[in-house]
Amino acid sequence: MGFLVRVLVNAMAILVAAAVVPGIEVSGAAATLGAGLVLGLINGLIRPILLILTLPLTLLTLGLFLFVLNALCLWLTSALVKGFAVQSFGAALLGALLVSAVSWLLTAFLSDRGQIVVITRRPPPGSGRA
Repeated sequence: MGFLVRVLVNAMAILVAAAVVPGIEVSGAAATLGAGLVLGLINGLIRPILLILTLPLTLLTLGLFLFVLNALCLWLTSALVKGFAVQSFGAALLGALLVSAVSWLLTAFLSDRGQIVVITRRPPPGSGRA
């Protein structure tokens, strides 16, 4: 169930990126869901390998090369999914930043079961309030 939630979050983030970033286009709901699925698989299977292979470069750039890796993953997704197109590396870079930010925000408010997480403040222990 958690993977399905992540696919939907990726799809929503890709939809936001397509609406905001010029050079990223999605043709419909099926392409958006397909791109979310493929991006989730790439992030789960290929990205860890790329992280290990490029670790020296990532350390040398103080982690900034991770943005390039995210852009490459998004660009690879567009090469594999019909109906999802990223026109340039610049669009991929900006789109990857936006997809990361939107999916982080959405994931922060969703549990792995797809339920909305409500954060409440509890009174400190010993304050006498329950």
